[in-house]
Amino acid sequence: MQVNNFCRSAVLTPLRLLFFAVVMLSPSVVSMAGGLPAFVDGEPLPSLAPMLEETTPAVVNIATRGSVPRNDSPLYDDPFFRRFFNLPERPGGRQTQSLGSGVIVDAAAGLVVTNHHVIDEAREILVTLTDGREFEAELVGQDPEADVAVIRIAADDLVALSWADSDQLRVGDFVVAIGNPFGLGQTVTSGIVSALGRSGLGIEEIEDFIQTDASINPGNSGGALVNLRGELIGINTAIVGPGGGNVGIGFAIPANMARSLMSQLVNDGEVRRGKLGISIQELDDDLKNVFGIDRGVVISGIEAGSSAEVAGLQRGDVLVSIADRKINRVSEVRNAIGLLGVGQTVFVKFYRDRKLYESSITVGEPEESAIDGFEMGSHLRGAVFANAVSPRGRPYVRIEEVQASTAMGDFGFLVGDIILTANSVDVKNVQELKAAVATVSGETQFKVQRGRRAQVVTVK
Repeated sequence: MQVNNFCRSAVLTPLRLLFFAVVMLSPSVVSMAGGLPAFVDGEPLPSLAPMLEETTPAVVNIATRGSVPRNDSPLYDDPFFRRFFNLPERPGGRQTQSLGSGVIVDAAAGLVVTNHHVIDEAREILVTLTDGREFEAELVGQDPEADVAVIRIAADDLVALSWADSDQLRVGDFVVAIGNPFGLGQTVTSGIVSALGRSGLGIEEIEDFIQTDASINPGNSGGALVNLRGELIGINTAIVGPGGGNVGIGFAIPANMARSLMSQLVNDGEVRRGKLGISIQELDDDLKNVFGIDRGVVISGIEAGSSAEVAGLQRGDVLVSIADRKINRVSEVRNAIGLLGVGQTVFVKFYRDRKLYESSITVGEPEESAIDGFEMGSHLRGAVFANAVSPRGRPYVRIEEVQASTAMGDFGFLVGDIILTANSVDVKNVQELKAAVATVSGETQFKVQRGRRAQVVTVK
């Protein structure tokens, strides 16, 4: 199976099938010579055209230009090395181009919602409206974890889509996808909602997708998924299919999720995700029998002084709901917390001794340590670390930022690297990492996972 995150499946058939069923079964069909009938039982044929005339001007084409650093050996940066081998200066970087879509959601402010991957690494962002006008856009903010970005254009006479309540969607609802696939220009496809709450796909860090069979293809990324009233119910994001082709499985970010993230990006310029202070694991068949519960996740640890401890949660509780979102898997906990803002108070439901309890909990500050507080000689200086939890519930430490010309930067550490051990000590959180490094002077050995590979790096 191949997941394509650069665009975003199937057919116009629902309305067509409905039409042919009516035509075949109706006793009174007014027909046109050499074509389709204009009326059925005295009523005009159903058409999406009136709705699309109102909505398509709100969907824009986005073109970007940018560059990414070349992945050459660091020796290339050594002037002696270049002189010795008579090598030219390294070119600035590889040029990139991207085509995608976006949705105008605030006409007065010129705000356009799209996918992060559409404008990632962009140096220039060019927005083209359906009337042919072009505008250079500025980046308001982006959230790579949920693949949402907001840009702004300075333009008059814009058309914006109104937000729908995506929590009211049902499997089987008719939907229409609007975007700019393959650079062909604006294209409309229709289908139904195939599934809701899709997660654990590995497409994004935060996943809660609407699945649809409305055709979504490369270039549709960031475009609109609308209901038959022309309201925005989702942002088209990804497809699953062999070779990148459309096989009727496409995914969109729900409108409620996109709207919440947009609000944070517009107001704060970033999305700050908090924490509850719990470690969790999947509820497998053996644990289901032990707890007598058929769904949820088991709390395997509570951080001292955390929001979870204040709320009265305990190790061994089975968490089944966060902010009215049902919890079945570990990945759904990350999704639920990822959509909450720091300081927000919500209700959680959990089982203890086979009895259902409910408690309010306030989302705490994210555990993030910008090692600048360490002494100048620290081997951790110049990086930002964060606690994280794998889809299987394993806690780990991830590098969030790396500064050049620092210990971590000079020894080749990258954003996204996972620190497995420090000086042969397993580390599962930032506190353990600090402790493992603070007790050693001279040099520190880190075991680092990058993608599927692990390697040992010695920092002196």
